Amino acid sequence: MAVMLAIMVLMVFGNVVLRYGFNSGITVSEEVSRWLFVWMTFLGAIVAVREHGHLGTDMLVGKLPRAGKKLCLVVSHLLMLYATWLLLTGSWQQTVINLEVGAPTTGASVAIFYAVGVVFAVSTAVFLFHDLWRVASGRLRDEELVMVHESEEQAEIDRINAELAHGDAARAPGTPDTNLNPRER
Repeated sequence: MAVMLAIMVLMVFGNVVLRYGFNSGITVSEEVSRWLFVWMTFLGAIVAVREHGHLGTDMLVGKLPRAGKKLCLVVSHLLMLYATWLLLTGSWQQTVINLEVGAPTTGASVAIFYAVGVVFAVSTAVFLFHDLWRVASGRLRDEELVMVHESEEQAEIDRINAELAHGDAARAPGTPDTNLNPRER
């Protein structure tokens, strides 16, 4: 994603400089930048699904008992799998339809543009099925049953707290905390 962003910035900035400074331009800049932006967005969404990084509201689900949280998680994942299936079938159809269609400036197959939907749907489905398997096998902890966060700041605080709790549990009893300065030990 970082490489895609760098290429986009170079192409768009280079195109602006060439247009205003030299009355020229990079012909494929707009088309390739658009494709890279779409691919980068979908790849970022895959990462967000994997890390449960999407924002949502947990006002109701957070107050439910464990069984209610599990039920809501399963229902939400099944709905997401349905939406993913719709995206997969539609993207696949568009990819096949546009396989022989060439883009106006690059001449590359327009299927490249639609193929990202297939990549997204397959990747997302794998992560969603994995989460459902963890629910069914009882491998989800109570705090993992609510997979959305009210804000990015709260998500970061939860991540830090989990790391601290994991670090405290991994340290043997009686072992001094090396993160503390000598006066606090």
